[in-house]
Amino acid sequence: MLDIFGEAGRIESMKYVFKKMQEMGLKIDVVTYTSILNWVSKSGDVDGAVEIWKEMRENRCFPTVVSYTAYLKVLLDNKRVKEGIGVYKEMLESGISPNCHTYTVLMEHLVVSGKYQETLEIFSKMQEAGVQPDKAACNILVERCCKAGETMTMTQILQYMKQNQLVLRYPVYMEALRTLKDAGESDALLRKVNPHIDTESFGDVDALETMKTVADDDLDRGLVLILLRKHNLVAVDHLLAGTMDKNILLDSWIVATIIERNCDHQRADGALLAFEYSMKMGIQLERTSYLALIGMSIRSDTSLKVVDIAEKMTLAGHSLGVYQASLLIYRLGCAKRPTCAVKIFDLLPEAHKCTATYTALVSVYFCAGSPQKALQIYEDMKREGIHPSLGTYNVLLAGLERSGRISEAKTFRKEKKGLLIK
Repeated sequence: MLDIFGEAGRIESMKYVFKKMQEMGLKIDVVTYTSILNWVSKSGDVDGAVEIWKEMRENRCFPTVVSYTAYLKVLLDNKRVKEGIGVYKEMLESGISPNCHTYTVLMEHLVVSGKYQETLEIFSKMQEAGVQPDKAACNILVERCCKAGETMTMTQILQYMKQNQLVLRYPVYMEALRTLKDAGESDALLRKVNPHIDTESFGDVDALETMKTVADDDLDRGLVLILLRKHNLVAVDHLLAGTMDKNILLDSWIVATIIERNCDHQRADGALLAFEYSMKMGIQLERTSYLALIGMSIRSDTSLKVVDIAEKMTLAGHSLGVYQASLLIYRLGCAKRPTCAVKIFDLLPEAHKCTATYTALVSVYFCAGSPQKALQIYEDMKREGIHPSLGTYNVLLAGLERSGRISEAKTFRKEKKGLLIK
């Protein structure tokens, strides 16, 4: 709920819920504090974010690398550099190693400050420490270099991207292209790093003329790019079906783009066709693509596909996360799909089978008209040593009262009062 209010910009509502949590004596963990700090800072209240950090430390809630990084970004983005350096040193002294996002925050600040040599030193040192810059980090740095007109640092990052087969997002690529052109420098390396975008820079007639002499794989790839640029998604569907029949392998980023464009236009059939193509060709997608597919499937009432998508997502090494998993299980319950909800729950790693996901599963069976099964899930949760929250009791009470099981509801209402007293 805190994240929902924060993302909606309703900071006062978020603070009210946070205050209620404190008044009720609920334990506020580091994840909650980090979330509050993030949304308060994004609202422009930097001093408020600093106070949240101080409160967290005073309550002996120890920061993680995620919370340190979030706070470091708040300070550096708001030119409180001395404080930021202090927080970074504190993190290292506490034995917490920086992750890729931490390094990215530092390098982004250095580029903005015009300290390009220091940026490259950190870029090198993080690799020596066993942390490889990822696609997101490289895109952020190239974009910042473009804004600063800094081509030397950009070239070093592009060299790394070429060696590690990383690509730029299309808007960043176009900005880099303009920056190199304005500086009178060659864009050869940029094009080598991003060969997938070359076709989009042709005119349609030139592209088709060029592709008459290339192999079927390149021809289909080029046509898909042209059709995507023209938003001709129906034609993309036909072409994708043809490439599937011919077992032609498209790059994973192209399949991800097809899914993204179809989801943007609410075309569930087109998005699911691209997903089926990825399954047949053994293509693993990024987490964002799987989440987009899951969202589209829920909205278009094709819930049965959700399990297939979640399974492939898990096999690709991605996690739904506790929040997304709880929401998905709850939505499947509302859609009267308890079997699908259970399969999603079973796919979760043990660490994510927690109060939130168990509570969502309890609500599934109440929605399905199976209160006895809901109570069984609740007992399973307790046997696993997982403690119910106020939200769990609210779900139990509402479900039992709807089912006419008033005496059992009274018992749980007493338990809820006991929790409130604690």
